[in-house]
Amino acid sequence: MRVLDSDTAPADLDPDLDLASGYCLTSLNKVLFLMSACDDAKVDLSSFTEADVAAMRTLRDVVTALEQHAGTAA
Repeated sequence: MRVLDSDTAPADLDPDLDLASGYCLTSLNKVLFLMSACDDAKVDLSSFTEADVAAMRTLRDVVTALEQHAGTAA
C-alpha cells in the first residue's frame, strides 16, 4: 500500500524525518501506513495503544516499535 506521495527512493528515506511534516502524512495516512507496515512485519496492530501510535513520529520510531512486537500477528 502506497501512502507516501513522494518519488523518494527507499534508500533515500530519512529514518529520522517526521512522518507528518517531512513526508506529509495525514493522521489517516499514518494509520494506513502503520496498518501496512504491521501486515508486512507480521505484527498485530492491536499490540499498540493510541499513545504508542502517537509516539511513532519517525520511520525509526515505527521500525523500533515493530521490532519489539515481531511475530505477534494473529
